[in-house]
Amino acid sequence: MNDSASNDRVIEVFARVLAIAPERVTDDLRYASIPEWDSIAHMSVVAGLEDAFGVMIDMDDVIDMNSVGKAREILAKHGASA
Repeated sequence: MNDSASNDRVIEVFARVLAIAPERVTDDLRYASIPEWDSIAHMSVVAGLEDAFGVMIDMDDVIDMNSVGKAREILAKHGASA
């Protein structure tokens, strides 16, 4: 993980939506690996990322977003620097 402002936004969104400490948000954090990241929270994470980065994430990517690292890849695919 590098220290760019966009990376901070990814961490911020995950931490805020999941109500966890930012220190717990790493690229290896996976969907359903913690109780806070369940199916309902997943949709809130997607909405938070869309708002923060001004993108629309398609359903295939929503389903494929199984980790913070994968979220960064998907955001980059949509033209957002993550």
